[in-house]
Amino acid sequence: MLEASERQELPAIPGKRYFTIGEVAELCQVKPHVLRYWEQEFPMLAPVKRRGNRRYYQRHDVLLIRQIRALLYEQGYTIHGARQKLSGEEAKGDMTQTQQLVHETITELEGILRILRH
Repeated sequence: MLEASERQELPAIPGKRYFTIGEVAELCQVKPHVLRYWEQEFPMLAPVKRRGNRRYYQRHDVLLIRQIRALLYEQGYTIHGARQKLSGEEAKGDMTQTQQLVHETITELEGILRILRH
């Protein structure tokens, strides 16, 4: 995990439609081979492939890569944990207190609604 003093601000994403793997590597400060590996590990990361199997990333891909990078390098997630976090498969036990309170309130309101209907 990176300490606050070791974190670097990532460069701004230019207003282009497509980015090469080299450009994305610079924008996200990871090496191209890491990007290719992440494509295998994160199914939601699927850049457009054109002539000669060249990868072209779109803005949403760059944002996703930055999110993956933050989960792995800054927040200390494993590949498996980051994949689960991004796909929304977190365990119910990981809910925040606010989420638990909302869930309990909804359950209580559904019970009241059932009583009022009878």
